[in-house]
Amino acid sequence: MSERSRRVDHLLQEEISAIVQREVHDPRVGFVTITSVETTPDLRHATVWASIIGDEAERKATMAALGRAMPFVRHQLGGLHLKRIPELHLREDDSAQRGTRVMQLLDQLEAEPGEGSASITSPEDETPELPTPTSLNDPVSESVADDPPLPAGYRRRVDRVAIRRSRKRRGR
Repeated sequence: MSERSRRVDHLLQEEISAIVQREVHDPRVGFVTITSVETTPDLRHATVWASIIGDEAERKATMAALGRAMPFVRHQLGGLHLKRIPELHLREDDSAQRGTRVMQLLDQLEAEPGEGSASITSPEDETPELPTPTSLNDPVSESVADDPPLPAGYRRRVDRVAIRRSRKRRGR
């Protein structure tokens, strides 16, 4: 995706959000958030992702009302001075509902730790002790002695980089 198409997507998202909030006066449209807009490279079509808060019936009614309002929204986008105003295709973004469901499941697991499921342990309990990293120029420690040696060119490259940096610091 090019930088221009990203900017167009962001501009369309802001403008569509503003139009839906200010100019769409359908009572069936509940609490709607335009989460993203994805345009095709030729700017003929745009997928508008909308997140809707409410139960299943409210979400369906809001999606139907927004679907009927999309030609009006497209007409209002005419003031953007784009070469082509894309045809808008509305899709429901259900990531908020999925996130809420995951949080509910996690809360249930925390509330019922011992009922037929494996107990949840914190990540600190299972973290193995990792060796500390060592520099390539340090003397070989006992834990690294068993490792295969590095290729000669790699060590030379590291040394050359260190020399260049020290010369830059000294002002040469």
